[in-house]
Amino acid sequence: QVQLVESGGGSVQAGGSLRVSCAASGFTSSTYYMGWFRQAPGKEREGVAAIWPGGGITFYADSVKGRFTISQDNAKKTLYLQMNNLKPEDTAMYYCAAGSRLAYGPTPILLHQSLYNYWGQGTQVTVSS
Repeated sequence: QVQLVESGGGSVQAGGSLRVSCAASGFTSSTYYMGWFRQAPGKEREGVAAIWPGGGITFYADSVKGRFTISQDNAKKTLYLQMNNLKPEDTAMYYCAAGSRLAYGPTPILLHQSLYNYWGQGTQVTVSS
């Protein structure tokens, strides 16, 4: 049974940092591409960052480039999102996801949620001004 469990969310002031984690089980994480998505109240879920299997190629939404870093530890089966210089507009529920629907890549379309098979329950990140 595939499970993705996020942790590490919390409240921080603008300019601060947080690292959220996603523990994966039930599948071979090194063969799936992985992504982080977020959804703020009243808004659609959007792709934040994605990583192609092997960890060498990553993609980011323009709004987080230079501030967020996605990485994974295959030995620990854990996906990370390091978030620096956080802004109030980063406030959202953050979800990790794993996908295998895309037959080719890497490609920036990995930021599209429709390409992902499995989702975690989310972890809340709140940034105050």
